Amino acid sequence: MRLVSWNINGIRRSPEALKRLLDSLGADVICLQETRVTRDLLEEPLAIVEGYSSYFSFSRVRSGYSGVATFCKNSATPRAAEEGLTSLLTTHQGAVGSYGNTDEFTEDELRALDNEGRAVLTQHQIRTSDGHEKTLTIMNVYCPHADPEKPERLTYKLRFYRLLQLRAEALLQAGSHVIILGDVNTSHRPLDHCDPADLASFEDNPGRQWLTEFLWQPNRESGLFVDSFRHFHPTKIGAFTCWSTVTGARFTNYGTRLDYILGDRPLVLGEFEDSFLMPEVEGSDHCPVGATLRAELIPAPRCPPLCTRYLPEFAGRQQKLSRFLVKLDPNPPEPTLPQPQGEKNSVLAKTRAKRTCGDPCQGQLSLLNFFQAGRPPEKPIITEAQETEPASQGPRAVAPPPPEPGEGQAAFWKAVLKGPPRPPLCKGHGEPCVLRTVRKAGPNFGRQFYICPRPVGHISNPAARCDFFLWVSGKSPSTH
Repeated sequence: MRLVSWNINGIRRSPEALKRLLDSLGADVICLQETRVTRDLLEEPLAIVEGYSSYFSFSRVRSGYSGVATFCKNSATPRAAEEGLTSLLTTHQGAVGSYGNTDEFTEDELRALDNEGRAVLTQHQIRTSDGHEKTLTIMNVYCPHADPEKPERLTYKLRFYRLLQLRAEALLQAGSHVIILGDVNTSHRPLDHCDPADLASFEDNPGRQWLTEFLWQPNRESGLFVDSFRHFHPTKIGAFTCWSTVTGARFTNYGTRLDYILGDRPLVLGEFEDSFLMPEVEGSDHCPVGATLRAELIPAPRCPPLCTRYLPEFAGRQQKLSRFLVKLDPNPPEPTLPQPQGEKNSVLAKTRAKRTCGDPCQGQLSLLNFFQAGRPPEKPIITEAQETEPASQGPRAVAPPPPEPGEGQAAFWKAVLKGPPRPPLCKGHGEPCVLRTVRKAGPNFGRQFYICPRPVGHISNPAARCDFFLWVSGKSPSTH
């Protein structure tokens, strides 16, 4: 049994390539986060992928935001599935159930925690290595990010963690094994961060405190779940899953580990064979993470109702072969906009091109007509004063001949369009700097500055960016 999780940072960029992507990951269950697709934007190539059943959770607060999706191979069809961590989004049979005691939350708070499309649960039947059949619930989650400039988002994040914990523990109490996988949005230990700023206060972060209490450690008995990657690779350094694309930090491996596969302690200790990262897989600011288990998945006979192929907009959309063998009208009416592909070879296209590009019988020409190759330059305009100058001024002045095409024009445009000034060279590497603009609100918003062109990295890495900094205004160089 193989599981893979990946924050894909937008699933709609290449829907036609989705099947190739899923197949390349080679997993029975693939959990994607930050799909950024809402139900109104979900296209059939994303919803129905041959060989897989899919289960989506959509943001209900804004379009193109958050969202998770779980794709299960036909050989790993779940027996139940549901969207969200609460029961508020469950309007069908075939839900996972076991919600735990949520009395500490108001109904509005529960709804807000589910409305951003951050969780999909699928429940499977498995056969463990000792031959027993057990229930396994896979919780695909995209935990919130805590924006330092929005304190309310930290509260939201911590309440999401709390709700996730209650649901996971309730599922364990109901007799199911549980795997939580996805973007947890917290780097747990200094080992999981490229450059922890203050080691003395590193673990004071509320998200890290929750994760420490949630996870089992060999030196203490509390905590019901295990960080599977650190179980197999407890001291591995540079094991990151997320890098800034703006600074090119992936090149220098200047990142953090935010993506996890967490399993309940008996499952990890008894059935997990390995837990791994896949930094070689590109296409997002995150890389996939995965795990292999000795346990085998037992497919359900049919998909649960949450499966996207049962959504009304997709149900019954599969077309029969006879649909493509209907006899066509040999004399179809003239098409209207939008034009069919290949129109440029039709008589209609030639007629339209004649009207658009200019007809000798019609005076108006399109703008494209003035950019045809080989068009001679226009004759210079001679004013009436140049034609008839007073006799007292001697022989009539003759206007100089027009320059040959291109003669003198290059020098003229170079003088007018000087282009931007050459960037300064950074002091660390002697390379041309790159220009950046301050986007953060404040007194320097909109100002431009030069920095080293290399990707950001640890100060000890000679391939990383040096500390050169220069305001475009002409101030003397300074350091960060």
